[in-house]
Amino acid sequence: MLVDELVRNGVRHVVLSPGSRNAPLSFALHDAAVAGRLELHVRIDERSAGFLALGLALAGTPVAVTCTSGTAVANLHPAVLEAAHSGVPLIALTADRPVELHRAGASQTVRQDGALGLETLHLPVAERRAGQNALWRSLVCRAVAAARDGGPVHLNVPFRDPLTPEGGDWVEPLEGRPFDQPWTRTAPRSVTAPHPADHLGPRTLVVLGDAAVSARGALFPAGTQAPACENVTDVEAVCDLAARAGWPVVAEPTAPGRTVQHGSLLLNAGPLPERLRPDAVVVVGRATLSRGVQALLGSTPVVHVVTAASDWPDPKFSATHVSASLAPGAHEVDDDWLTAWRHADKVAGEVVAALLADEPWPTGMHVARAVVEALPPGSALFLGSSNPVRDVDFAAPPRQDAVVRANRGVAGIDGSVSTAIGLALECGPTTALMGDLTFLHDSNGLLIGPHERRPDLTVVVLNDDGGGIFALLEQGAPEHADSFERVFGTPHGTDLAALCAAHGVPHVLAGSAEELRSEITRPSGIRVVEIRAERAGLRELHKRLKTAVSSAVQ
Repeated sequence: MLVDELVRNGVRHVVLSPGSRNAPLSFALHDAAVAGRLELHVRIDERSAGFLALGLALAGTPVAVTCTSGTAVANLHPAVLEAAHSGVPLIALTADRPVELHRAGASQTVRQDGALGLETLHLPVAERRAGQNALWRSLVCRAVAAARDGGPVHLNVPFRDPLTPEGGDWVEPLEGRPFDQPWTRTAPRSVTAPHPADHLGPRTLVVLGDAAVSARGALFPAGTQAPACENVTDVEAVCDLAARAGWPVVAEPTAPGRTVQHGSLLLNAGPLPERLRPDAVVVVGRATLSRGVQALLGSTPVVHVVTAASDWPDPKFSATHVSASLAPGAHEVDDDWLTAWRHADKVAGEVVAALLADEPWPTGMHVARAVVEALPPGSALFLGSSNPVRDVDFAAPPRQDAVVRANRGVAGIDGSVSTAIGLALECGPTTALMGDLTFLHDSNGLLIGPHERRPDLTVVVLNDDGGGIFALLEQGAPEHADSFERVFGTPHGTDLAALCAAHGVPHVLAGSAEELRSEITRPSGIRVVEIRAERAGLRELHKRLKTAVSSAVQ
């Protein structure tokens, strides 16, 4: 009954980690999958299972992940945190011991209420009494509706023995509504509170932050056709307003819609010249990737955050206005303002091209540029946190015909392989770009059984044998050299080819941009393409780039 109601509410994918206490769900999910009612994905590791479900849910449709009781539940927490901070509709369906076994020393029994940092929706233990069909189905509808509107939901289901199917009739009919309808049909919540934009003058800059799927759907740029796994939301209206008002648009890689390709680099290269300083900034999404963007928000007199969330993103505490949308209207256009940004963008692009042409292959920016340029039209790109997403932000041309995703809700490196696999299963051929530590952190994502569907996913791993991101931060400064390599650089010396061979995953070592592009343009199954690089000159390279851009645009 529980599985039937999930299907009626539009849940098409469920990820299962095996266990004893969730055996009733396992039997029911297997039967539903055999009947073609849903697609079941089985993973041994609950943490990888959670991120696989997250990746599947990035398309905007609720996805459930189920596991047994005890520490299995805790292993879902990282994926639930990411879903919570990026508004992804994930349903954690955890099995539990019945109440009489709690605080009695029973095996695999912990307090699961609130274990995932969410308010827990508890289903009662099934008992032989009438009235439970309506109760259980209604609670499932509540869970799916909450996930669709606001992100992850924790649905906790206690089971008593027996945990395997038994014959016999139940005490009441267990059918759902006629014609496969949900028990309770719920309309998505909408927020319509447009704010007049009178306080936004001609020298306004638009910043688009992380575009991970929220309850309102996935972001995609104005004037373009969204791929099959996309929805279009209010960001389109903001981009349209910016186009009519002559406002430049700076966007993170996961928020396509930028009109200034190298905006993030310009903002990180040093203080903006007066001709580029905005009087107001409009922020859509969570702009957490760039310190330069955060510095801009902290120094601009008017900051308007466009969000439907009550806990609006504002880490610099600089927001002067918050609204769910902006009201369109007539706006004064300053052609010199937009022209100045376009010229600066062109100059920054020339600096990047010249620097990469003179720099020996490979650097992270070389690889990012090659990966983005080689993406097949209509495919998806997943970016690991740390350097890869920043390399794309600085050096790669935007692709309006690609879906770009990253785990930027809490910006962790964990679960990236599994998230990319989930994205590829739902959206089709996908390329993932990540560092070696990110890849190793979720190498269990490659642990896929012979009965499971495998997507077309090319995982590009830039292997610089450690944590290159720290070389660019304060702890990478020369005065910290004595401690850096052991506690921040963390070299590992892992043989990625051997690791892939253990999982039966093809591995290629690419020695040039041409070899890398060739591997990306013909996706087939899960493959790993490794590029080996050095970390030693990374800090100096970024310093030279920023200095050159700052000098060129002054």
